[in-house]
Amino acid sequence: MRIKYTISIVFFVTLVIIEKENNIISRVSDKLTLKQTPQTPLQPHIQLKHNGSLTSLSKMDSAFTLMKRRLENYSEHQGVARRGRKHILLLATTRTGSSFVGEFFNQQGGNMFYLFEPLWHVEKMLTLETGGTNATVAAKAYRDVLQQLFLCDFSLLESFIEPHPVNHITTALFRRESSSSLCADSVCSPPIKGVFEPYHCRTRRCGPLNLTMASESCLQKDHRAIKSVRVRQLETLRPLAEDPRLDMKFIQLVRDPRAVLASRMVAFEAKYRNWKKWAKGGDVPIDDDEVRKLKGNCDNIRMSAEMGLRQPPWLRRRYMLVRYEDIARFPMRKANEMYQFTGIPFTPQVKSWILRNIQGSKKTSGVYSTQKNSSEQVEKWRFSLPFKIAQVVQNVCGPTLKLFGYKSVNSEEMLTDKSISLIEDKVFNFL
Repeated sequence: MRIKYTISIVFFVTLVIIEKENNIISRVSDKLTLKQTPQTPLQPHIQLKHNGSLTSLSKMDSAFTLMKRRLENYSEHQGVARRGRKHILLLATTRTGSSFVGEFFNQQGGNMFYLFEPLWHVEKMLTLETGGTNATVAAKAYRDVLQQLFLCDFSLLESFIEPHPVNHITTALFRRESSSSLCADSVCSPPIKGVFEPYHCRTRRCGPLNLTMASESCLQKDHRAIKSVRVRQLETLRPLAEDPRLDMKFIQLVRDPRAVLASRMVAFEAKYRNWKKWAKGGDVPIDDDEVRKLKGNCDNIRMSAEMGLRQPPWLRRRYMLVRYEDIARFPMRKANEMYQFTGIPFTPQVKSWILRNIQGSKKTSGVYSTQKNSSEQVEKWRFSLPFKIAQVVQNVCGPTLKLFGYKSVNSEEMLTDKSISLIEDKVFNFL
């Protein structure tokens, strides 16, 4: 009886502390710079039995764990990063293997909250509203959405989703199935027959996504990672690195621009019809908008990398450069390096996923597949991209190729000679 009495007293004190914490949060929430939203509920879900007693010590442990997590999340929103929690942004451009590399974090396990291309919604909305994407406006929107998402706040992202979520519920989140966190038990409600079509989350069917539940799930994770191909300049993300609530790690993934162009010509035929036409015959007009766009993309990638490799104070020990070609050739080694850089344990789940997926078959390796035959992917572009197109890329992206250690070719024979490697052995210091 004495033990049960003591447990009841301790649990009562626990509830008093939690209630006091919630009252404090309620009073200061309006004063916080970061707006508290319905997506970050702070009320603990603790219920006593009808007689007011706890029936097991495990429930007492759960109560203390919940109180600890709530206090940690409250401190984070007040302006203090939780000790040990990492926030990882994988930066890339399309067709650089970013979906494959993103899985290194998506497959990490139960303590990682991973989001796949949430900025897709932002880009789409800005393009619809303005007829194009204003670089300055887009950069600010991308930065602000990323900042809130790293804090598990989905409210700003909601404003860009079409159709607009109703009561924080949506069926329109881009590539939800690419995030294990958004298909987990905690957020995967049963499909609602006759109301919404079931959402296919890889191996299961889920109902519409409740963003409030997604936020709650995010808050329970030790680490948060986001993959995006839409950020143009690393400099625009400086506020994230300097935000004391975040412990940011930026990983920039790059790939040979010639390989990127060859891949895009296959994956995005309509957008790259001019390149396909030039590949078949005739000269490439060097002043064409498409060529200028290619140069702009190369320059943005190079300038971001140059800044990261310089390691200014705000990026010191926060930036890592990774070549897709190195990941394709040495996936386990490079994945281990990435995890060492982030300070997160390299789990057996990730290792197992890599071993299963580096030998993709023809049946599974589509243009959007994360299953790849790594060695084949590195060299494949050399036999599909005409020499004259490779020359154009080398002319407008020369400094970028040089920085990342990609060799230029001077003949059709050199381009297709597999005995000649076009990848220099190069080490990029990031610690």
